[in-house]
Amino acid sequence: MKDLVILGSTGSIGVQALEILEDNPSLFRVVAITSAGNNPALLVEQAKKFKVPVIGVTKGAELIKSALPEATIIDGPGASTEIAAITCDVVLNGITGSIGLGPTLAALKVGNRVALANKESLVAGGDLVMSIAKPNQLLPVDSEHSALWQCLMGGKKSEVTKLVLTASGGPFRERKDLSEITVGEALSHPTWAMGPVVTINSATLVNKGLEIIEAHYLFDLPYSQIEAVIHPQSVIHSMVQYIDGSTIAQASPPNMKGPISLAINYPDRVPSATPAVDWTNSHNWSFHPIDNEKFPAIDLARRCGTLGGGLPAIFNAANEVCVAAFIDGKIGFTSIIETVEEVVQSLGSKSAGSPRDLADVSAIENDARKIAQELLVKVAR
Repeated sequence: MKDLVILGSTGSIGVQALEILEDNPSLFRVVAITSAGNNPALLVEQAKKFKVPVIGVTKGAELIKSALPEATIIDGPGASTEIAAITCDVVLNGITGSIGLGPTLAALKVGNRVALANKESLVAGGDLVMSIAKPNQLLPVDSEHSALWQCLMGGKKSEVTKLVLTASGGPFRERKDLSEITVGEALSHPTWAMGPVVTINSATLVNKGLEIIEAHYLFDLPYSQIEAVIHPQSVIHSMVQYIDGSTIAQASPPNMKGPISLAINYPDRVPSATPAVDWTNSHNWSFHPIDNEKFPAIDLARRCGTLGGGLPAIFNAANEVCVAAFIDGKIGFTSIIETVEEVVQSLGSKSAGSPRDLADVSAIENDARKIAQELLVKVAR
């Protein structure tokens, strides 16, 4: 039985992970969970159902304490980082945003294995994370990176010619004019059920840009060998091309339970974690090149990743600010990437050299957020 810590238990990844645990009570024991405090009722319900002894919250601690008098409550902005360092078999980092970097580093430093759904850990602090992570200590949860990880088991790294990440294309892959997109439209993803930030990032294809940077760090391959392609059905989650012309692809219905279960139970798979593709039915799967003019986020992310230094952190932090402004109705959809590009241009000359520690990352991100906020005033509705 594996002892599991879940960071972000009330989010999409955390909820699905606990569903896996409920179906497999003999495989896992939950020793701690954390939440940002935006759904205290669900957090309490989870803690009671799985008899979780340690709870971390960033706000609303008094309510949690009154509802769970037997539990140890750790509160405050550093709760997730403190809980990530609890000795366990696996820390599932399902936090959204660069605030997940601190917990990732804390878990790795004490020797915990990390099942990583927080892609921003590698985007904002990839050099830091990879300098600490030991072989098989950092396992991917994103469906694309889980697919690449599985496909890479089919050959030697020296035989790989290309990693190909698939993208659904979001809700606007066939829409020509993106200028009048509403928040509701951007949050209506055609194939995946995700949190609002990740859903908006999928609509702009920022998510795929972040994933290219993440793949670079996870698999130690240059950006020239990492590409993305539109696959609207979201059944092929990614592919690996080899020197002999073979392409190995991983296929499963668009469901995150497969990637989550493999990462938290590695090296073993969890039986029936997710439905399999029904090969008795007909299927039509299509693949299309990405329109980089309509969706410039991927080229911008690739440029930031290739130049390195603090640019990936700048790209991500500026995007977080712009997405929040769009969700709040303050800016238009196209202003998200336009503003991120301006922030990158503004701070690019100051981003040389990789961040040395978490404080460096925070300083870079704070600068990016400050510039983004100033620029957003000019495009506010």
